[in-house]
Amino acid sequence: MDDTEEKRVVRGRRSVDFRGKDTWSVFRIMAEFVEGFETLRPLWPAVSIFGSARLQPDDASYIHAMEIAEALSRDGFNVITGGGPGIMEAANRGAAEGPSVSIGLNIKLPHEQESNGFADTELNHRYFFVRKVMFAKYAVGFVGLPGGFGTLDEIFEALTLKQTGKMKEFPVILYGSEFWGGLIEWLHSQPLERGTVSAADLELFRVTDDVGEVVASIRQHYDARRSAGAHETP
Repeated sequence: MDDTEEKRVVRGRRSVDFRGKDTWSVFRIMAEFVEGFETLRPLWPAVSIFGSARLQPDDASYIHAMEIAEALSRDGFNVITGGGPGIMEAANRGAAEGPSVSIGLNIKLPHEQESNGFADTELNHRYFFVRKVMFAKYAVGFVGLPGGFGTLDEIFEALTLKQTGKMKEFPVILYGSEFWGGLIEWLHSQPLERGTVSAADLELFRVTDDVGEVVASIRQHYDARRSAGAHETP
């Protein structure tokens, strides 16, 4: 068998090296980016809200997510979520109560994530990395409510972009001091103490339990950005 063929005989059976399909995946990735850009560009400015898919409507954080999203919507900001259940559902539901657009960026998973049904505009993503770009590119602020690995990934992605200057200045707000308090203590006692982050890095976000403070912080930042002449989308 020719070594240039992407086939090998393994333990007497023929197996195929599917790496040859990687190049073709580029076109699927490009298409997903194009669809996302074309759909979301007219919906700037927006605020991306992150949180657990597992929290139920009787959870206090679900109710807070609804309140935050509705308040942002009434203040003129479109709201972006991951399009699924839990906090994502709550935020889309709250945003739909206001006059602005409720946006859900769903993700195709092995155990299919169902759309929560409260988004006015939906995109269905195959790739997490494309979805993360959409969360960030058209947002002027980020709000993190209680969540798991996905929420932490999204929040720290936003903080990394902010820390490295890869995006314009924007607010990152963690809602729920009881939930986030342990993480903040750890950031001070370990990364800061050992020098892997700076004191300035820990000023890149704020923690609050006040819905009004979330909206006011994002509004203040956005108005200052407009006053500085930054009217364009990122």
